[in-house]
Amino acid sequence: MGITTKFTTAIHTLLVIYFFSDKKRVTSNFIAESVNTNPVVIRRILSQLKKAGLITVLSGKNGSKLSKDPNFITLLDVFKAVESVDNLFNIHENSNPLCPVGKNIHDILDVHLKTTQRCLENSLEEVTLNDLIEEINEKENLL
Repeated sequence: MGITTKFTTAIHTLLVIYFFSDKKRVTSNFIAESVNTNPVVIRRILSQLKKAGLITVLSGKNGSKLSKDPNFITLLDVFKAVESVDNLFNIHENSNPLCPVGKNIHDILDVHLKTTQRCLENSLEEVTLNDLIEEINEKENLL
């Protein structure tokens, strides 16, 4: 299983919360309008982000807010909050043990695929929500 759209939807959700939580009530319906998806999808993601400690969801008039400074929320934090992928790469099972390729494929690929996953995680860890906020501000000339 690959990375789903939950990851990018969660990032979008956090950015909407950041940009609008001081101006209006940020609800799943409001976020869903920005993402152009069903509010049920957003509610599931909000639940995962809340469980990970990235947001607070307040009933009533307040809606959702970030629980951390955007400088301390990395894309890896978001990824881990919404994706249940321990191994991005799955190797087919039941290779022929009598074949020199089949009996060694797991051993030779595992090392390379784990290194690739670590590189992805390291890259995600280098980007913060604040970095994305600054990029949006630049594109919208808000700085």
